[in-house]
Amino acid sequence: MNIAVYSGSFNPLHIGHLAIMRHMTEAEGFDYIYLIVSPKNPLKDSISSDSGKDRFNDALKAVSRHPGLRVKVDDIELHMPEPHYTIRTLEALKEREPENDFTLIIGADNLADIRRWKEYSRILMEFGVCVFPRSGYCPDGIRQDLLMENPAYMIKLSDAPLVDVSSTQIRNAASEGKDISHLLM
Repeated sequence: MNIAVYSGSFNPLHIGHLAIMRHMTEAEGFDYIYLIVSPKNPLKDSISSDSGKDRFNDALKAVSRHPGLRVKVDDIELHMPEPHYTIRTLEALKEREPENDFTLIIGADNLADIRRWKEYSRILMEFGVCVFPRSGYCPDGIRQDLLMENPAYMIKLSDAPLVDVSSTQIRNAASEGKDISHLLM
């Protein structure tokens, strides 16, 4: 099977994530999406790994509210030692399921920053990425720059819908007492 790996903090999952997951299975040809709740991003200090299990449970509930969504919430990173590098997660998935092909789903903002990732060239060579648009980023230019570095990198640009909402905006609105229910998945 052709599996899309969608990894992140998902604090919380929202309608933007849902739109991306639907697009990836309906338009990009992925058989399934593995939603990997990452306990802690090694490049960010804004979240505690202690909340990983709670975010995983919240993700299970959110996905269950959307029957027919071809998404499996996977806890693989919750059982891996820190730091949670994407390459380690992809390797563990491939070892666990050698019959499947895995592609990482990332936003254009992450593509712009991918050279900071551990063993990013292996991710791009061995697994590849499918990139969804994000406001303020030109994924085609970033892709071209990376392909100049190595033309064998597997970087597919997706025409997924641009949903201009972020988990940070939702958390901020919630802290101000605003109703955020229409933004949650």
